[in-house]
Amino acid sequence: MEYQLSAELTAPESGPDLDALQQVGVVALLDTRLSRLAGIEGPDGVEITPVEHTVHAHLGGANVSWLLDAPALVFAEDATRAVLEQLLEETELLRGWQVKHCAVTATDDQLESALAASAEPEGVIEIDPQDQAELAERRQRLLDASQYLTAFELDAFGYTDGGDVTENEARYVAGAIMHGVEMVTDELFGDIQLLEDEDATAVDVEALWVLDELPQQFADQYTVLFAKQLLVTTAILGYRLTQEEWTAPLCVAEALALHVVKSRAELELDLAEAVPEERVTEILAHFDDYAFPDGAHEELYDISDLDAFDSDVITWFTPDPRYTDTRGLHPYLTEED
Repeated sequence: MEYQLSAELTAPESGPDLDALQQVGVVALLDTRLSRLAGIEGPDGVEITPVEHTVHAHLGGANVSWLLDAPALVFAEDATRAVLEQLLEETELLRGWQVKHCAVTATDDQLESALAASAEPEGVIEIDPQDQAELAERRQRLLDASQYLTAFELDAFGYTDGGDVTENEARYVAGAIMHGVEMVTDELFGDIQLLEDEDATAVDVEALWVLDELPQQFADQYTVLFAKQLLVTTAILGYRLTQEEWTAPLCVAEALALHVVKSRAELELDLAEAVPEERVTEILAHFDDYAFPDGAHEELYDISDLDAFDSDVITWFTPDPRYTDTRGLHPYLTEED
């Protein structure tokens, strides 16, 4: 018989509220681990089969809705709690989390009734006023942040008089880029702390924020020093975005940092529901034409062509002589003898 279960997972009370990006990370971690479960062994060897699940995060933790096929209700509840507690214990980034509540919310008959009801024509969906206010606030923050991105004119985001991209859409994306710089900066501090705690490279750590989005064939070279150097590079990138004009990325690492910043911008735009997804893709493709002289940094993600770039990641911080004649972008980024 199938049972719909609901479980509430809570973060440590002593910790801060989860921000938007941390909530996305929690959902990704839980969803990945739950998706790997082909079966659950309940009490006395009873077999329980996971059917499907959904995960939603909030400021204080996450809610898991799980559809299971089990011989009895008590088996479903007990096995689910045990599995979730084990999952939290084994996931380093979720240590200290607890299963606060776990119970069956629907049986086969109830699920069938709900399915039949869902087939009926839907009425008008009303958006909660509080949700509307939150979206409006997010969008305004993006517009405010766009004022600080002065290295590009709005035409870099596809805006022209009479064009398809509106001025507000261009400003939303510009503001999201600036928010993306903030997010990547914060995340790198977190990556550095995790690498220091584990005394390891990125290849040995289960989950990292920024370093996991860099080309993974070089993960064994992503050390604490590398992460700190990337943090300095991101700081330089943030400064250059606030200047009066833009010069192409001054080194490979800066191009990669901007690449990750763009992914964070997409997340911000999605949370604010400010610009349709397909339009965001169009605008960022236009931005790429202005921001990058070529797609060289993207070739690093092509694991079939490892000879395209030097395999020593320290060279990623070497200034590109095409765009600057400086010997080093920052003392912390120079190669040591």
